[in-house]
Amino acid sequence: MSDRIPPAHKPLPRSSLARLQQMLAVGAAGFAATWLLLWWPHSRVVAVLGALLSLGGYALVLGLEGVAAALLNRGDTAPPLAWRGVAGAWWQEVRVAPRVFAWHQPFRWASLPDDADPSDGRVPAVVFVHGFVCNRGIWLPWMRRLRREGVPYVSVNLEPVFGSIDAYVPLLSEAVGRARALTGRPPMLVCHSMGGLVARAWRVAEPETSVHKVVTIGSPHRGTWLGRFSRVANGRQMRQDGEWLVALHRREAEIAPQNAYADFVCWYSNADNIVFPASTATLPGADNRHVPGVAHVALAFHPRVMDESLAIVTSAASSPSERTAA
Repeated sequence: MSDRIPPAHKPLPRSSLARLQQMLAVGAAGFAATWLLLWWPHSRVVAVLGALLSLGGYALVLGLEGVAAALLNRGDTAPPLAWRGVAGAWWQEVRVAPRVFAWHQPFRWASLPDDADPSDGRVPAVVFVHGFVCNRGIWLPWMRRLRREGVPYVSVNLEPVFGSIDAYVPLLSEAVGRARALTGRPPMLVCHSMGGLVARAWRVAEPETSVHKVVTIGSPHRGTWLGRFSRVANGRQMRQDGEWLVALHRREAEIAPQNAYADFVCWYSNADNIVFPASTATLPGADNRHVPGVAHVALAFHPRVMDESLAIVTSAASSPSERTAA
């Protein structure tokens, strides 16, 4: 499948997050350049250190998150990670974060539009659901691969960026409808981080709508320790064992008293620097798959996560009964 999209395809919705991240990326680069110019005649060391701090200060934050996760994971059911592994995961995230947050999301988020032409229905379409402070640009590596393999996909931009998770349900509902129209099959949801909670909230709101599978990657199903520091609506909803999550679980249990998460595949890691303790990214009765030593954003692009998740999609080619599923 080509990356070239016919002009008749529906334009993507705007992304206010992309504009914000554009300003931050350009501002950081401008500040670093100005600092270098001002300080170079006086102290080259100060000039270089200041520029590096303005561009790479995020690495310090990632390091603090990694240390906090490692300490809290000592009492978790997931296998503990040695400090060498923590350092390796930190370095993964240091490398991947600029590509996602300073390039793909601010500048390339609309470079690969969603599919709009119906396919032969051989496999389900994929619905991509991003996480907190992200947009559809995070999925570009997945989109390129799905185009090569002929798997249709659609995506969402969850806005307002700091709104309630419940407010995203209509956006996901519309995307699921588009995905099903492409193939005539129930789609598969692939969700990163908060996106997994959006998927669960949508399923509670529309329990009659079927899906092939729900794949979550580093999703805070039982919240995250970091949620206690958030002051925005969706951040507060992700507090560990918080009121919103408890209510969501209760509604799920009412709809499906047994095997509520039987069609979930939950990827999690003992090096996740955002969703920790590690086991908070799992669900009871789900297919929980542990990937050791991989940080939060890097987990979304891990080869095993991508390979096995896409294998779930392609395996549906042998399940023609799904064509008529509700």
